Amino acid sequence: MSITAKAYIEHEDLALVPTLCNLDSVNIRVIHQATTDPTSCTFPFVIEYDDLEELEETLNRDHTVTEYERIDSNNNTNIYQIQHTDTAKLISPAVTQVNGFLLQSETKDKGWLIQAQLSSRDALNSVWEYARENDISFNLLELYEKRKGGSDSSFGLTEEQQKALEIAYEKGYFSEPREMSLEDVANEVGISSTAMSGRLRRGMRNLLSSTLIED
Repeated sequence: MSITAKAYIEHEDLALVPTLCNLDSVNIRVIHQATTDPTSCTFPFVIEYDDLEELEETLNRDHTVTEYERIDSNNNTNIYQIQHTDTAKLISPAVTQVNGFLLQSETKDKGWLIQAQLSSRDALNSVWEYARENDISFNLLELYEKRKGGSDSSFGLTEEQQKALEIAYEKGYFSEPREMSLEDVANEVGISSTAMSGRLRRGMRNLLSSTLIED
């Protein structure tokens, strides 16, 4: 049963992070290819930035980049083929090693937001172990399973539980300090605070039992 995992990864030596940290409002994403050589350090990127000269000066100083070639430019959107240095940290080899696929990779804050399709939780654990061994911060944000009917749904959650957890997370109910009370979250959904409390407890129980607790 395949899974789709969305995670945020961060490390100062991740590919293009120095460029990301040195250019305000730059957006970078990987153009994913149908086949990926796990040993390759060359990837196509879309880089959105309005000052081409400043962008390439920054790429020249980026210690994760060994060489690059601009393929195309249109307004502030540029396509580059970039080869990384041996010291650059990449998550793609770990995903490919377990026969997974990166569906999305784009920069966010000082790291990368990735979405990967993997064969199992064991495969996800292998990717996480790779990140840990390489001191890469790996924060799992979303986890979905591909059920027999072919549809994607959150692990163990009903639609109502998933909606309740998502709203509670987005509104800061799980933040420290808490940004919104249980009653306010319940009002967002249109149910009582008692019903919301039960829905959140059942949702977290189902999520934990499906993702962390082995049979």
